[in-house]
Amino acid sequence: MHPPIEFWFEFGSNYSYLSLMRIEALADRAGVPLSWRPFLLGPIFRELGYQSSPFNEQKEKGEYAWRDMERRAAKYGLPFKRPSVFPRPALLPMRVALLGADQPWMGEYCRRIMLQNWVHDRDIDNADVVLAALAGLVDDPAAIVAEAGSERTKLLLRAQTANARDHGIFGAPTFMVYNEMFWGDDRLEDALEWAQACPAP
Repeated sequence: MHPPIEFWFEFGSNYSYLSLMRIEALADRAGVPLSWRPFLLGPIFRELGYQSSPFNEQKEKGEYAWRDMERRAAKYGLPFKRPSVFPRPALLPMRVALLGADQPWMGEYCRRIMLQNWVHDRDIDNADVVLAALAGLVDDPAAIVAEAGSERTKLLLRAQTANARDHGIFGAPTFMVYNEMFWGDDRLEDALEWAQACPAP
């Protein structure tokens, strides 16, 4: 057994989209257990002095990132459309992801949400979109959405985000293998190789 790879991601993160659409299959092929770690980037960015995404605050960086997204999506054979709103709020789907992190439907649910944001340009912080993403995956989508709106779940997501900051995470996607950090979609394969080379816990 290899140690797990922790996948810290956000639905509003463009590079998280590229990793999330690939990571479950790649981790399975590598024999590396996958731990889903949804968290909120906004509070971390604000703590670091940004009021929005750095891609919005730095014009040249933003223009590069969108062209880079087009290239990398094409490389992976993934559809991609620059959304009309960026960063797009995603509190409700992120809370659902937190509830589903250890469930067998997690990967498919997350991929459905990502496609709604990064291909279909839909408001993913919308109960109807989240219910549709859960359809066929859980017995009672409405119950999951209701639990996601509870104060308990809200506090859990805040705690998860604080945990990310305690780990030194400053962006998404971030991959952790034990205490070894790998940041960015282009480091996914490196993180998996590191996990394969590590002794079992």
